[in-house]
Amino acid sequence: MSNVWTLLIADDCAEDREIYREYLLSDPHQSYQILEAASAEVGLELCQKKHCDAILLDFCLPDMSGLEFLDELKQQRLEAHLPVIMLTGQGNERVAVQAMKLGAQDYLVKQHLQPDVLQLTVRNAIKKSHLQNQFSKMQKQQQLAATIALRIRQSFNLEQVLQTTAQEVKQLLECDRVTIYQVISNLDNNSTSKTTESELKKLCEAGLSSGREPMGEFTAFVEEFQAKTEKNTQATILVDRTHKKVHPKTYILSPILVNDSDSEETSFKLWGLLVASQSSDKRQWQPDEVDILNELVEHLASTIYQAERFTQALVDLENQKQLNAFKSQFVVTVSCEYRTFLTSILAGASTLLQHHQNLDETKNQYFLQLIADKARQMAQLVDNLLVIEKFEFGKASFTPLPFELLQFFCDIIEEHRQKISDRHTLTFKITGNTRGFWGDQKLLRPILVNLLSNAIKYSPDGGNIEVHLMGNDSYIVFEVKDEGIGIPVEEQESLFASFSRGSNVSKIPGTGLGLAIVKACVELHGGKVTLESHPEQQTKVTITLPKRPTQIQNTRPKGDRHSNT
Repeated sequence: MSNVWTLLIADDCAEDREIYREYLLSDPHQSYQILEAASAEVGLELCQKKHCDAILLDFCLPDMSGLEFLDELKQQRLEAHLPVIMLTGQGNERVAVQAMKLGAQDYLVKQHLQPDVLQLTVRNAIKKSHLQNQFSKMQKQQQLAATIALRIRQSFNLEQVLQTTAQEVKQLLECDRVTIYQVISNLDNNSTSKTTESELKKLCEAGLSSGREPMGEFTAFVEEFQAKTEKNTQATILVDRTHKKVHPKTYILSPILVNDSDSEETSFKLWGLLVASQSSDKRQWQPDEVDILNELVEHLASTIYQAERFTQALVDLENQKQLNAFKSQFVVTVSCEYRTFLTSILAGASTLLQHHQNLDETKNQYFLQLIADKARQMAQLVDNLLVIEKFEFGKASFTPLPFELLQFFCDIIEEHRQKISDRHTLTFKITGNTRGFWGDQKLLRPILVNLLSNAIKYSPDGGNIEVHLMGNDSYIVFEVKDEGIGIPVEEQESLFASFSRGSNVSKIPGTGLGLAIVKACVELHGGKVTLESHPEQQTKVTITLPKRPTQIQNTRPKGDRHSNT
C-alpha cells in the first residue's frame, strides 16, 4: 500500500462531499485522509495549516467562486505544484480554460462523475505534482550544489573549506547533522589503520549503493569510531555542525578519496568520511541526493588536495626563506670570525718568524699559545656550525642510552676547571638521585660545554661559576649560574635563536650559536630550557630533562646493566 495522501474537498454541498469521500476511500490503489470545507474561507485556512496533496474544488462556493479561490491560492503562494481539480455542475469549456490558466490541473463535471474516473484523476494529478516537486527540488539542489562547489573551491584554508562544506551540505539536504571525519593513522600498528580504512570504504559503499543506513553495522562502527576519536588513537572529528544532541537513524555516507601525491602512479587514499544524518527514520534518501552528495565530495576531495599542497608549498617557501637567511648569516659569521682568528694567528706567526731570536722563552710560549688557542677556536666554530646545520635541516639523530651522568658531569667540569683563569672559581653541587638517566652523550656534551663556556666568557671580571645537578625519580635538572654581565631583559626571549647575541657583549668574541645548540639538544631529549638574567649581576640557565625519553619509557633492552632505576 502506498503512503496516505491528504485530500481537501472544498464544496458547500454536504451530499456531494459525502459522495466524493465514498468514492476516494474505496480506491483499491491508494489510501487517503480527507479534509472537508464548506466555504472558500475554511478551505484556504486548512491549506495554510495542513499539508495537502490535492484539492477537489467546487466551482461555485458561497463566499467566492472557484476561480477566485485559485487566484487567492496564487496570491498566498499556496498553489506551487499543489494539484487542484475543479468540479462543476455544468460542462463549460470557457470555465475549464480559465481554471487551467489559474493553475487547476483538471476539470470534472459532477453529473458524469464515476468512482473510477475520480480515483484515476486524483491519483494522476497527485503523482504528476510529486514528480514536478521532485524535479523542481532536484533543479534547486543542482543549482545549490554548483554554488557550493564554487564556494568550496574559493579557499585554500582547509578549516574554512570543511566548515563551508558542512554548513552548505546540511542546508542542501535539509538534514539534522553533517559530520566530516578525517582518518589519521598515528598508530604504530599500520595493519590496524589499513583495516579501519577498509572497513570505512566498505561501509561507505553500502551506504551509497542503497542511500539508506546499513542498519546496526554502521551504527556500531560509528560508536567505535567516535570512541577511538575521544582517545585520540586513530581518527579525529574535524567538523560537527550539530548544535543539539540527536540520535541519527538514517545516513548518507561518502568516502573522501584524495589524490595520493606520494604514489608514483595515479591513485587515491582515504582522507576521511562525510556523513549526513537524519534523526527521523521516515527520511528516505533519494538517489539524486546521493548523486549530488557524491559530486560535492569529489569537489571537496580535490580542494583538500589543493589546500594541503598549498599549505605544504607555504611551509617549503618559509623553510627556503629560513635556509637562505641561515646561509647568509652563516657566510657573514664565518667570514667575520675566521678573519678575526686568522688575523691573530698571522700576527703571532709573523712575530715568531721575524723576532723569535730576540724574544725570551716566555714571549715565544705566549705567541705559540695564542696561535694554538685561535686555531682551537676556529675548529670549535666549524664544529658549532656543523651541529647547528644539522638541527636547522632536520638531520640531527638522537640515540638515547643509559650512562653514569654524575661521572659525565665531573669529567667536563674538570676539563673547564683546568682552563679558567685565577679570576674565576668553578663549583659543582649534587642534590637528589641522579642515577638511571638515559641520554645521548653526543648531544648532552654540547649543552654543558656551551653553558660553561658562556658563563666563563661573559664573566670577564671573574667570579664564581656554579653548576648544580639535581635529580628525582622522573627528571634530571641542572643549573649553570655565573656572576657576569647578564642579558638585557628585552633580549632574553630571542637569545636562543641562531646567531643571536646580547647587545651588551661589547668586544667579547662569539657567534651566537651556543644557546641555539643548547636549546636544540635539550628539545631532542624531550626537555626544556629556561633562562633568568639580571644585567650586570648574573645569569642562570636551567635545563630539565626526563630520565627516560618518551620513545624508550616503555622498553628496556635485554642485559641492561647500566640503568639504576
